[in-house]
Amino acid sequence: MQLGTRWSVGAESPDRLPAAVRDAIRGVDEELLALASETFDPTTWRWTLTWLEGRPIAELDDGTVVTLDTAGEVLITPAG
Repeated sequence: MQLGTRWSVGAESPDRLPAAVRDAIRGVDEELLALASETFDPTTWRWTLTWLEGRPIAELDDGTVVTLDTAGEVLITPAG
C-alpha cells in the first residue's frame, strides 16, 4: 500500500486520479454539501487517498470508499 494525500470535501481531488474516480468523488461531495446545515458541516471531513496494487482508494472520514475494481470500473461503497 502506498499513502497518497488528504483533501477536504468540496476541494479538488488530486489530478493523478483517473477522471472517473475524480467524478465519483465530486458526486459524493455534491451530495454531502447539499445536506449541509447549521448542525452538519461536511467541509470538515477529509478524503484520504492510498494506492493498493496500483489502484486508487479514496476513503472519506465517514467510511465512504471510492475505488476502481480490477476491470477499471468505479465502485462507491457507502459508509456503514
